[in-house]
Amino acid sequence: MTQPLPHVVIVGGGFAGLWAARALRTAPVRITLLDRGNHHLFQPLLYQVATAGLSAPDIAAPLRQILRRQENVEVRMATVSRIDADARQVEIEDATGGQRLDFDYLMLASGVTHDYFGNEQWAAHAPGLKTLDDALDLRRKLLLAFERAEAETDPDERDAWLSFAIIGGGPTGVELAGTLSEIARHTLSGEFRNIDPARARVRLVEAGPRVLSSFPDDLSRKARAQLEKLGVEVHTGVPVEEITAEGYRRGEEFVRARTVVWAAGVAASPLAQCLGVPLDRAGRVKVQPDLSVPGHPCIFVAGDLAAIDRADGRPVPGVAPAAKQMGRHVARTILARLDGREGTHFRYRDYGNLATIGRMAAVVDLGAWRFSGMLAWWFWLLAHLFFLVGFRNRIVVLLNWSVAYWTHQRAARIILGGDDRSDTK
Repeated sequence: MTQPLPHVVIVGGGFAGLWAARALRTAPVRITLLDRGNHHLFQPLLYQVATAGLSAPDIAAPLRQILRRQENVEVRMATVSRIDADARQVEIEDATGGQRLDFDYLMLASGVTHDYFGNEQWAAHAPGLKTLDDALDLRRKLLLAFERAEAETDPDERDAWLSFAIIGGGPTGVELAGTLSEIARHTLSGEFRNIDPARARVRLVEAGPRVLSSFPDDLSRKARAQLEKLGVEVHTGVPVEEITAEGYRRGEEFVRARTVVWAAGVAASPLAQCLGVPLDRAGRVKVQPDLSVPGHPCIFVAGDLAAIDRADGRPVPGVAPAAKQMGRHVARTILARLDGREGTHFRYRDYGNLATIGRMAAVVDLGAWRFSGMLAWWFWLLAHLFFLVGFRNRIVVLLNWSVAYWTHQRAARIILGGDDRSDTK
């Protein structure tokens, strides 16, 4: 009688999940890849969809298409509602209802979501950016703000519609602020009759002492200088204490801004709580050195959901290269277990840190090499083109970026759904 193949369940079709599935393509296992969506998303360029530079399909690809030639993988569009670690079962909900899946090995890579630090009421007024739905909603909100300003007759209300605030000075916040300032000053130039879009005020608000805190001090200072050159007002050192439909409060000052974007914090997927193991302050799982869950050697956590330190004591960052490395490591560990061997410890290889600020402006930290400005921008562009999944995506993104570079135009400035004023109230 033929023994059934070991069943590997992967939760999440992001960088960690997809790279793990690919690394097991020749393994004698049966893989089920679960994701709430049907696509793999290249998150580093998500802000470009939000700011109308790219369309959703440019940075995403269907998981079934990516894995169509890998016969040992079944892709299922489903939501994982619970994990029973002791019984080795995953409870899912899909179009057919609820179901339990048995597993021999489980990799949990369901990522993170927005964290408003206990102020969940802010979410209604300051949307975040983690999914394609988030990006499309934010694009609509940003573009509608200029339309509302154009139609407004009250000068104070018009100024409020032309006031934008990005909360959080990490890479996402910096990229959003720089791009939004470019849209106001260049892309929309000459298109309105009652307003001058260049009068829009874009504020980047960071509670810490500097933007891009994960970068060295000198690159952080250069990033701030490049942002200010683009017209972004950078405010650091004082946290936001209140966000409403009218604006935000920072210290004693209330700033009117009808468009506020949240880019300040993340919280782990609530699935981590099902495992009954120690979590860090952000809700991430404190994994073993091989990325397994304490007490459950056949369950692994990878990507943004895993909390693990490097050899020097610093945490492994929640970035795409780390997630890919974790996914491949889990696959290698599963292969070792199948051969009766023990896996090795995960070692993160830091290939550098990149952030773009705007047209011909970026910062790059490669350890021994640090640079900014035009050279850094070209490096960032080529790196992101290289790591995009799919030849079509690379070609389309390159064409869109080329057009935007020479014309300042953005290819996806279509507002869908009409002018529902409840969206921005």
